[in-house]
Amino acid sequence: MVTLMVLAWSAAQPTRAQDAGNDVVLIRDATILTASHGRIDRGSILIRDGKIAAVGASVDAPGTATVIDASGLFVTPGIIDCHSHMAVEGGVNEGSISVSSMVGTDDVLDSTDIDLYRAVAGGVTTANILHGSANAIGGRNAVIKLRWGKDADDLRFEGALPGIKFALGENPKRSNSSARPGTERRYPATRMGVVDVIRQAFTEAVEYRAKWRRYEAGGRSGVPPARDLRLETLVEVLEGERLVHAHAYRADEILQLLRVAEELGFKIATFQHVLEGYKVADEIAEHGAGASTFSDWWAYKVEAFDAIPYNAALMTERGVVVSINSDSAEEVRHLNQEAAKAIKYGDLSEEQALQLVTLNPARQLRIDARVGSIDEGKDADLVLWKNHPLSVYGVAQKVYIDGQLYFDREKDLAQRTAREKEKQELLAKARAREDADKEKAAPKRPTVETTTSRVPKEQQP
Repeated sequence: MVTLMVLAWSAAQPTRAQDAGNDVVLIRDATILTASHGRIDRGSILIRDGKIAAVGASVDAPGTATVIDASGLFVTPGIIDCHSHMAVEGGVNEGSISVSSMVGTDDVLDSTDIDLYRAVAGGVTTANILHGSANAIGGRNAVIKLRWGKDADDLRFEGALPGIKFALGENPKRSNSSARPGTERRYPATRMGVVDVIRQAFTEAVEYRAKWRRYEAGGRSGVPPARDLRLETLVEVLEGERLVHAHAYRADEILQLLRVAEELGFKIATFQHVLEGYKVADEIAEHGAGASTFSDWWAYKVEAFDAIPYNAALMTERGVVVSINSDSAEEVRHLNQEAAKAIKYGDLSEEQALQLVTLNPARQLRIDARVGSIDEGKDADLVLWKNHPLSVYGVAQKVYIDGQLYFDREKDLAQRTAREKEKQELLAKARAREDADKEKAAPKRPTVETTTSRVPKEQQP
């Protein structure tokens, strides 16, 4: 079976990243939606060495540049998903304990996950790969670029601030799961307990930091404090060196965590899901937290019943930096359409809606100096669309990351027949090999040899 899976996977691989062959590329005559300074009709973008060298209505390019005629097409920044679990090898929850800040998705990135390619085909170029929500304080995250075909190291977004997942509500108190037979139910079991876990962990982190500061102040003489990787991560949060992304739904719990964070001296970077954020948008904005929510998901659990599709727009109006995320390997393929719903529900402008999946998640992840909009000097993470990207007819045609072409719809379509043929041939070989192995391993049926001799009729009794 393993052989079968490997062969099938190999046959299903789309074209890997293609070098441009020329470090200078000119995309010309496109409708450019910059996400930062409006729309440019019949504009051009010059890419040099993986960066946006120029953008505008008139752009000079060297004669050696590779020219992409984008007339009739739209160009946007690459889409950024602020909540994803793609490319995680194995489970996303280290749910055996309530504080798992010593583990991280960065250690288990799977660069061969086909979901990466499918996301790129939907125009996604960057994603925040989060730990699950089984713990009050979960594991560390990984911000990646979707450089399909590269190895795990090359997926990492160089220089992005590290983060960590927190969770409130039903998931960390395990109200929807039961303990395994023979084991005790894990603490906490109530919303009170969730807050206690966070407060206790940070109390320990403050003491841990104080021990190290005393050791450093004493000239590092004597025996150093024992390292605690669980608390070291939380000290980074206290020092502002690690971003907190907190899974939360209800308004009361959002306020609860804001108060605990301010009491203990750290910041919340984003509330994730935050379906009741519209009720406490002023408090979220005052703290300086962002909000990464769904467009119109509703009532899939008790704490999601007060969700409304106007949430993103209402929070935006109150000054919160809002993004729309997927939390799904399927949803990530059409985040452009999810963002567009904020135009219908909340009357956001075209640029505001586009920012929900480009510039705003970049701000939330503190990578907006590099990505999120089409501005000179930023990474050339760009998507060429047929039809307006904020319509149901918008389809990504080409996707560039760092100026390299990682998805080309025309080539993808052209190669599908050949890939399917190769896949079926490999699967047939694998099945034949598997059948042969089964036959070889099957126990032999016992045989009985008998001899028959005809007794003459006259000698029969």
